Amino acid sequence: MSSKKHALDKNRSRETLKRILKYISQYKWSVIFSLFLALITVALTLYVPILTGQAVDRIVSAGHVDFAGLKGILMKILGAVAIMSVSQWLMNHINNIITYRVVKDIRTRAFSHLEVMPLSYIDVHPSGDIISRIIADIDQFSEGLLMGFTQLFTGVLTIAGTLLFMLSIQPVITAVVVVLTPISLFVASFIAKKTFVMFRKQSETRGELTSLTDEMLGNMKVVQAFGHQEEAQKQFEEINKRLAGYSLRATFFSSITNPATRFVNSLVYAAVGITGAYGAIRGFITVGQLTSFLSYANQYTKPFNEISGVVTELQNALASAARVFELIDEKTIIEDREDAEVLYDVKGSVELKQVCFSYTPEKRLIEDFNLSVQPGQRVAIVGPTGCGKTTIINLLMRFYDVDSGAIKVEGADIRDVTRESLRTSYGMVLQDTWLKSGTIRDNISYGHPEASEEEIIRAARQAHAHGFIMRMPDGYDTVISEDGGNLSQGQKQLLCIARVMLCLPPMLILDEATSSIDTRTEIKVQKAFAQMMEGRTSFIVAHRLSTIREADVILVMRDGQIVEKGRHEELLGMNGFYADIYNAQFVRG
Repeated sequence: MSSKKHALDKNRSRETLKRILKYISQYKWSVIFSLFLALITVALTLYVPILTGQAVDRIVSAGHVDFAGLKGILMKILGAVAIMSVSQWLMNHINNIITYRVVKDIRTRAFSHLEVMPLSYIDVHPSGDIISRIIADIDQFSEGLLMGFTQLFTGVLTIAGTLLFMLSIQPVITAVVVVLTPISLFVASFIAKKTFVMFRKQSETRGELTSLTDEMLGNMKVVQAFGHQEEAQKQFEEINKRLAGYSLRATFFSSITNPATRFVNSLVYAAVGITGAYGAIRGFITVGQLTSFLSYANQYTKPFNEISGVVTELQNALASAARVFELIDEKTIIEDREDAEVLYDVKGSVELKQVCFSYTPEKRLIEDFNLSVQPGQRVAIVGPTGCGKTTIINLLMRFYDVDSGAIKVEGADIRDVTRESLRTSYGMVLQDTWLKSGTIRDNISYGHPEASEEEIIRAARQAHAHGFIMRMPDGYDTVISEDGGNLSQGQKQLLCIARVMLCLPPMLILDEATSSIDTRTEIKVQKAFAQMMEGRTSFIVAHRLSTIREADVILVMRDGQIVEKGRHEELLGMNGFYADIYNAQFVRG
């Protein structure tokens, strides 16, 4: 079983690397130029020991020092070092550009993919885990990729170039180096296999911890109100303990890489020194050549240390990238058909015909749902929690597609029209408010950015939001924090209502739109709603039945089906399920 899992991890790592290389290939000319600069850097780095050896031979020669020759050699060394430094700086700069552009491309792709993912994925996956993939995992990937670019190219070229230069000096001693090299490669390969698995588990657990932290921060009032702090702390500590364990093991395997390769490299250096000294005594090699050889032996082994560290970071980067690609590979919403219609001049005619839908196959929710709505009608939907009220709204907006049956707007199946034209035909005010970081003006004009100042103020007045806006420090220019953190829930709701009033599309969806507003303000807003809904098809989801008395038709739902239908007075006269709900709120309450 473990061997099968290892094979899967290996295959996963290989596929992830292929995809990364595909992103990098977009900048192939920059990569080629970087490789060229790496070649110059390595060539000059390897040329300097030859010059050093030549200088030593001029000093050690019998009885005199060749100062003229030394001067020429020193000038060559200085020139080589200068060119090498410039090319290395330029190479690192280009590598930075390539790395951050690749990271930008992947992060952009991940975010844009998130926007076209089905709502079902967002509903069942913790937001913290998704955030961790797009932010933390990509950051981790960028660090590994940058190190790979910076050290991998030069490391490989240094190893290959060093071998060639050593062969040109003394093939026998070079053979000693080559024979001992596989030991270092074996050590690095063994450790790399272990580190990938640990780093992958580390990334997954980090996402789990981010999700929990995000959940706790977003609902801290609820946590404290119900005294959940201790349990939350235990949950946090359990995940954090697992993260610490995976991190420790990942760090352990990565930390032994460098000492292990250094030990092997020391063996190589010692073997070269002993063999070279013997060769110098026997006259096979000069002292200057031995000096060059020892320098090459050091340069030859150094990249193995660097590459082993790079491999470790790359394993971490691959594990992080794999999580990001998992997100990118998730199925997107079904794209609009090529011949999809664009809704024009929507009057508000909506028909639901034999609609069936369920979130999971095991549990049916909406079954054989039929409804015909005429333009300008106000349709209220009531019923107990979980009966399918919000689900109907999700289907109308095509956040979910029906399992069977059809929903039609103006006689056109909504699966045959563009999502944009469908959704812009609706104005939505939901129980769960959402405001972006920015000014109050920006939030009101969110759906109509070109709106004039007069139109924005008019919409705010209609929503009864103008009064509290003008009491804010900078009026309509007041900057509100993320999700309106510096506003009350009622104020946030009023701004959301003003946002819809500014656009005034032909159809409206009000899902518990006044649930967070005090009774006095609610009366005013209801009047504004009445004005707004005039001549517009409106779907009103409500628990408080006082808000839907004037509806043209009230649908009473239970277990995904319409059990009663009619106006307020008619439903009360039936003395059925609606009457029970009404009496529970107003008679017994």
